[in-house]
Amino acid sequence: MRKQWLVGLVALGIGISSPMASADEGFDDYIIGLKQEARSKGIDDSILAEAFAGVQFIERAVTADKNQPEKKLTLDEYLPKAVPQWKIDQANRYYRQHKQALERIGRQYGVQPRFIVALWGVESNFGKLTGSYNVIEALSTLAYEGRREAFFRDQVMAALTILQQGHIHASDMKGSWAGAMGQPQFMPTSYLTFAVDGNGDGKADIWKTEDDVFASAANYLSKSGWNDTYTWGRQVTIPDSLSDSLKGVELQKGKTLSEWQALGVRRLNGAALPQVDIQAWLVQPDDNHGRAYLVYGNYQTLLKWNRSHYFALAVSTLADSIR
Repeated sequence: MRKQWLVGLVALGIGISSPMASADEGFDDYIIGLKQEARSKGIDDSILAEAFAGVQFIERAVTADKNQPEKKLTLDEYLPKAVPQWKIDQANRYYRQHKQALERIGRQYGVQPRFIVALWGVESNFGKLTGSYNVIEALSTLAYEGRREAFFRDQVMAALTILQQGHIHASDMKGSWAGAMGQPQFMPTSYLTFAVDGNGDGKADIWKTEDDVFASAANYLSKSGWNDTYTWGRQVTIPDSLSDSLKGVELQKGKTLSEWQALGVRRLNGAALPQVDIQAWLVQPDDNHGRAYLVYGNYQTLLKWNRSHYFALAVSTLADSIR
């Protein structure tokens, strides 16, 4: 698509660098095209001037996108790193510190507060690790690079819409190298769908305002199907004879706990499963010798946030550690 876009610039009489030109020169032409698209979507020139002021191609963002870690840890290796005791201690401390706001927001959106805190802790270490990249610059770079151009181009337009709506100034819109923003690490399109004002000041500030962070995370879960009547699931033991065809959240319909009980699935301590009428799926993220879990609809909702079993289990493990 990038090549088609540059051809379009030629038709508009806009100069394009030669094939031997640097990435920076080609990037400058690409930014012209982004601005044109944004204007066609109603973004003001004043916003564009602020958003793209000094924007440059960020090579390290492209490198990070192409060179994500290949080594795969097992859950036994990953969970102690993702949910160490110090993070559990902090989660409990922050839960107590923000208890009043968390309980109010939890009631409003139908989400248990411990899951809000757990998402906050896993995504950004409770707001301490939110990223220092200029979001417009990072997203524009990844769109120009072209591997996932359509996705990142949409994110650029969504980020500009956020600026147009006045939720944050361009110079304060910081995030990860991939453009994930603020304390819940929302991509711009997710922000536009789920970010809400949690403290009544008229803005959805997921960067600095904890009440907005909590409400936005809860709204995401609520709109994605969360049911606060239930938890997320549990670790279980399974018989060696259990067919692999019964495993996976991709199965259209789960089984009831009584059906899993009849198949030989038990609690981790060997006791019978709860006598609760709820659909559950069996997942074993590593292999047939790794940890096994029965998970409920809320776990499926966590996977909508991040399609990773390791992520969902880190959040769930941390939530279970909050008392």
